[in-house]
Amino acid sequence: MKRSQTNQILQSARAFLNLHQFKLPPLADWTEDHWKQSAVNYQEIFDCQLGWDITDFGSGNFAKRGLTLFTLRNGKPGKQTKKYAEKIMIVESGQETPAHFHYKKTEDIINRGGGILVLQLWNSDETEGKATTPVSVNIDGMDRTIDSGGEVRLSPGESICLTRGLYHRFYAEGRTLVGEVSEVNDDHADNRFFESIGRFPSIVEDVAPWRRLVSDYPIR
Repeated sequence: MKRSQTNQILQSARAFLNLHQFKLPPLADWTEDHWKQSAVNYQEIFDCQLGWDITDFGSGNFAKRGLTLFTLRNGKPGKQTKKYAEKIMIVESGQETPAHFHYKKTEDIINRGGGILVLQLWNSDETEGKATTPVSVNIDGMDRTIDSGGEVRLSPGESICLTRGLYHRFYAEGRTLVGEVSEVNDDHADNRFFESIGRFPSIVEDVAPWRRLVSDYPIR
């Protein structure tokens, strides 16, 4: 992805969050000058990957397959401090996040506003493939069973609990603001994508960054 493209995505995301009156911490608006001139210790921000995150999952087509995220809080894997995480995400209309599950993380996915969030679900089997067994999920405190590969549609305000090992693919009908509340998030080791894809994009530096991405941070 080109830096000019990620800049445009971030600026559009910032405006969408403002429209929904979803407030972000000061980190969201730090410029390159701030990062370079401040004497603050940023180690927890780097370790926990807090801040802006954009991915096209290696597709080269962000509009079709991609996601914009901001990690608000997170713990560090292996540490016994924070054991939880929170993200806010923007799913563009028709934009897909491909099928994946988490080895360790259970998460609630919440439609915070905008369009409809559609999730397609499968159990995983012992070889980490997609099982054909019915899927049991909890939606806002109510148990529900759907067929393997079936879909759940979440309107604004609705949420679903995704347990460990549960394959989920999602897309939006209309631009949608999506929340995530979970156990500690580790995008480097806890994601099992059904397809072989890239989680963090390589950035072509055609212009200066408007805001840093977590993929710009020093390697952990």
